[in-house]
Amino acid sequence: MTLSGQSVTILGAGVAGLAVARALALKGAQVTVLEQADAIREVGAGLQISPNGAVVLKALGLGAALEAVSIRADAVELRDGLDGSLVTRLDLAQLRPGQGYHFLHRADLIELLCQGARDAGVELRLLQKVERVDLSGARARLVFATGAEQETGLLIGADGLHSPTRAALNGQQAPFFTHQVAWRTLVPCERGARPVAEVHMGPGRHLVSYPLRGGTLRNIVAVEERRRWVEEGWSLKDDPMELRVAFESFGSRVQGWLEKAQDVFLWGLFRHPVAPVWQRALPEGGVAILGDAAHPTLPFLAQGASMGLEDAWVLADSLADSLAAGGLAEGLAAYQARRAARAARIVDAATRNAKAYHLAGPLRSLAHLGLRIGGAVAPSAALGRFDWLYGHDVTQPE
Repeated sequence: MTLSGQSVTILGAGVAGLAVARALALKGAQVTVLEQADAIREVGAGLQISPNGAVVLKALGLGAALEAVSIRADAVELRDGLDGSLVTRLDLAQLRPGQGYHFLHRADLIELLCQGARDAGVELRLLQKVERVDLSGARARLVFATGAEQETGLLIGADGLHSPTRAALNGQQAPFFTHQVAWRTLVPCERGARPVAEVHMGPGRHLVSYPLRGGTLRNIVAVEERRRWVEEGWSLKDDPMELRVAFESFGSRVQGWLEKAQDVFLWGLFRHPVAPVWQRALPEGGVAILGDAAHPTLPFLAQGASMGLEDAWVLADSLADSLAAGGLAEGLAAYQARRAARAARIVDAATRNAKAYHLAGPLRSLAHLGLRIGGAVAPSAALGRFDWLYGHDVTQPE
C-alpha cells in the first residue's frame, strides 16, 4: 500500500490539510500544500481532540507531540448556568481510562502538524490564494488571485468553509443562519484549575470553558440565541461588555471569568449542508475534499478537528489501497463511501446538542432532574451514548 511517485496538491494548511499531507507523504506521495496566508501564525483559540481524533495523531507518529502540548481531560461537567450547581458529570478518566481526551490551543495543534508534514517531506508554499478551481478539463486547474493558473493531477481541497474546491464539485450552496452567535476569548486561568470541560447551561444560551497550555490560559466559547444576523467568520471583534451583558444572569464563577475578558471575537453560526459530492475522478487525475470543506459542523460536539483528522487518515488509506491495484477512481469513491454517513451523523448530533443546552422553563427543570438522577444511578450510561463517536478508530481495518 504505497503512493510512491504520486504527486498531490493540497489547498489549505489547516488541521485537515496538514494531517492528510503527512499521511500521504508517509505513504510515499510527493505532496505540496498551498496556503493563502503569509505565515503559519497563532490564530484561533482552544479546541478539543477526542479519542477518535487522538488515535489518528498517534498512528501518524504524532502521539507524543500531542501529549506534550495538550492537557488530558478528566471530565466533562454539565452545570446550571444560573447558579453554577452541578447537573451531571461525565468522568472520562474513571470511565474511559484508556482513551485520550485532550484540550489544546489550535495554534499548538497546527504547529505540531506543520512540523510533522515538513518532517515527512511535504513542501509548504505560502501566499497562494486560489480563487477558483476548474474541473472541466482532463486535470484540475487552479486559478490564483494573482491571475496565474496551474494544473495538477490529484487535488485535495482542505480549503475550509468557503472552499473553491467544494464549489467546483457541488456548485454554490448557501448556508442558513441558525439564529445563534458565538463569542470566543482566552483569559488568564486561575491557579490549580481542574482539567475539566465545564458546560454552563441557561435559557437560550450556554458557555463552555476549559484550561489550556499547562493551565495558564482558560478557553471560553459562549453561545447565545439571537434573531438578527451576524456575519460568518472568526475575525469580528466585539466589545467584551456585550458578552458580559449576555451572560449577566449566570453564576459568579462565569462572571469571574468574563470580567477578565479583553480580546473577544464574535461570529454567527451558520448551518452548511454536508456536501453531496466529495470527490471526482478526472481523465488525468482526480479531486477530493475533506474537513470543513466537506462537512462543516456546529461546535456543539467539539468534533471539527477530530473529523478532519479522521478524513485525512481514511483518504490516504483509500488512495493507497486503490493505487496499489491501479485505480485512482476507486480510491476516491471508497473514501467518500467510508466517511459520508458518519460525518452526517456527527453533524446532526452536534445540531441537536445546542437545543438540549438552551432549554427554558419547566422543560429545563425536568431535563436537569433527569440528568441528575441518571448521573447518580447509572454514571456510565450518559457517556455510553457517545461510544459510537469517541470509540470509533479509523486507523483499524474495517
